[in-house]
Amino acid sequence: MAASAAARTIIENCAIATVDANDTEYASGYVVVAGNRIESVGAGKAPEGLDNVVRRIDGTGHLVTPGLVNTHHHFYQWITRGLATDHNLFNWLVALYPTWARIDEAMVKAAAQGSLAMMARGGVTTAMDHHYVFPKGSGDLSGAVIGAASDMGVRFTLARGSMDRSEKDGGLPPDFAVETLEGALAATEETVKKHHDASFDAMTQVAVAPCSPFSVSTELMKQGAELARRLGVRLHTHGSETVEEEQFCKELFGMGPTDYFESTGWLGSDVWMAHCVHMNDSDIAAFARTGTGVAHCPSSNARLAAGIARVPDMLAAGVPVGLGVDGTASNESGELHTELRNALLINRLGAHREAALNARQALRLGTYGGAQVLGRADQIGSLEAGKLADLVMWKIDGIGHSTIADPVTAIVFGAAAPVTLSLVNGKPVVEDNHLITVDEDAVARDARAEAQRLARIVAQG
Repeated sequence: MAASAAARTIIENCAIATVDANDTEYASGYVVVAGNRIESVGAGKAPEGLDNVVRRIDGTGHLVTPGLVNTHHHFYQWITRGLATDHNLFNWLVALYPTWARIDEAMVKAAAQGSLAMMARGGVTTAMDHHYVFPKGSGDLSGAVIGAASDMGVRFTLARGSMDRSEKDGGLPPDFAVETLEGALAATEETVKKHHDASFDAMTQVAVAPCSPFSVSTELMKQGAELARRLGVRLHTHGSETVEEEQFCKELFGMGPTDYFESTGWLGSDVWMAHCVHMNDSDIAAFARTGTGVAHCPSSNARLAAGIARVPDMLAAGVPVGLGVDGTASNESGELHTELRNALLINRLGAHREAALNARQALRLGTYGGAQVLGRADQIGSLEAGKLADLVMWKIDGIGHSTIADPVTAIVFGAAAPVTLSLVNGKPVVEDNHLITVDEDAVARDARAEAQRLARIVAQG
């Protein structure tokens, strides 16, 4: 639809942080949305004489930013929150894999709805799910997740995960919780061909995503990378999350995680990895040299005592970095906007690190940085004319924020700000801090019912 004929929404009288290349901000400005695109952004009042204006919003007391972009999650974990709360990563996985191996389509759909609802209500406009548990006979799990995202109205990337290294092969997952090499590759290719949309305004994209070095064979890593590049999609996995993982790679492969990834074709500008906590200087240099991206998950890293990722050093080296919630069995809140604050605070821990990250860098991690690692920086992640209309109006004149003079500082350092409006592809998903595309109470009830059903199945053995 031509911009001149498209229905227009005008937001004005608001503070604006565009997160463009120059970090352009306006103390009082406007955004004009035409159809599913941003038509114009600027200071002062919106241009006069625009036709087909269907909605005009007074943004007084608000900050408008790009929508938040989540770059790492495991939706199914929404129904296993609050378990193994005092475990490190490996022990946590051993404790929970037997439960996760019993999920089915109804459980995954309810968990995806819960995960998506929590994120969307908190300003996420582009979500991502790394789903890698496919028990035999469990139904169409990828379809359930994609359907939930479509119903919610958020932009979505499914990282179709896989595991083929079980306990009998020296891995962590139970033997009945993994796929075969051939089965994983075939199912991944089928998912890409069925669901991936490569268009500019795509609402659903698919990435190839073997789970991790300790649950995936070297052959699946290599053939997974070849498959992704043949199909023209991105690659995602976990990397360098814990000291135990580093030791595992050295014992099994004779090299550290980054060298192992490079040996299997898993460094490149089409790759992003979750966590990357234990990275030395040469690892960071390799990521920068190849354009490999990072999904930084500060809350999960702290919950599992994995460590503090060297995000300031990665940014200084030119590594693309976005933010991730990670699965809600290791981040029970499931909200990406709290990760802005946690990323900043955790990366300041230590003497003389008060300037390690600032508020605007944190906001960039959660918006443009996320768009970069998902390969969509030309389409989302900043408020610029021609980009997709994914944006959030944060209320900053309430009791939680009214005395913080700088709007960006208010939403990063302050409490989680209420979302007055969230647009995805130009369409409202949140109004007045409530989802309008789904019934929040029904989502909560369904998720609780499926969590209880899963617990009963596990208890019965």
